[in-house]
Amino acid sequence: MVGLKPSDVPPTTAVKFLGAGTAACFADLLTFPLDTAKVRLQIQGENQVTQAARRTQYRGVLGTILTMVRTEGPRSPYNGLVAGLQRQMSFASIRIGLYDSVKQFYTPKGSDHSSITTRILAGCTTGAMAVSCAQPTDVVKVRFQASIHLGAGSSRKYSGTMDAYRTIAREEGVRGLWKGTLPNITRNAIINCAEMVTYDIIKEKLLDYHLLTDNLPCHFISAFGAGFCATVVASPVDVVKTRYMNSPPGQYHSPLDCMLKMVAHEGPTAFYKGFTPSFLRLGAWNVAMFVTYEQLKRALMNVQMLRESPF
Repeated sequence: MVGLKPSDVPPTTAVKFLGAGTAACFADLLTFPLDTAKVRLQIQGENQVTQAARRTQYRGVLGTILTMVRTEGPRSPYNGLVAGLQRQMSFASIRIGLYDSVKQFYTPKGSDHSSITTRILAGCTTGAMAVSCAQPTDVVKVRFQASIHLGAGSSRKYSGTMDAYRTIAREEGVRGLWKGTLPNITRNAIINCAEMVTYDIIKEKLLDYHLLTDNLPCHFISAFGAGFCATVVASPVDVVKTRYMNSPPGQYHSPLDCMLKMVAHEGPTAFYKGFTPSFLRLGAWNVAMFVTYEQLKRALMNVQMLRESPF
């Protein structure tokens, strides 16, 4: 057995909720530079960009990160990390931590297994619920990741995370904090279905056919497959979401307008800008998150059982 032994008692909803948020924060800490590189590549080529952005050209994942470190300093790949961690604690806790509970709710009584339709419905539900709660944190995260700060001579729009929330609400109204909610719900419903359903099915089949036991290799393979599927299906929506959320007021009338302008000015390949960092990030993020999540669930249940034990 590689890793902690599964608990005899199924993890509670509270354990899953806390474990998912904590595991997602750990995964974000490891992969955040890849996410920032993805955002920079996705917004590259927009008509309405800053003068600093026009002077800076990014090529590839590693090239983007190295360019950022060289021109903006070593901390720049982690711009928006605080908002990112706030997002994961509210976002992943709901979309991942509540997935099994919602799946069970949709599963007909008396049925031993949940159908693919039930799993997809559960993924869409928790994904939409999570976005509804965490959208402001996502907007602030993207704004920080997209902002270019070239040394002491350039000014920062936001002095910190809380200042960003206040500034956006003051300049764009409270609705500004919920900008891009529709494409974000679409994106995360797709990603959640791809991630959770793919992970669920791959893990189930590996166990059913006795190819692997319920341990780290099984979790690793399932998570990697989930990350690849999520990147392929969600990349177009992700690009539109990033550009729309980062755009100044008036640049795009709606997410659909953003999508049509992208196709008109840059062609359909623009929907897969930043695909490599997206895959590297989602693949690595899924592996780190699901492996940590599975171990955290077992560790937390062991702690709970020890506390409840009379001896």
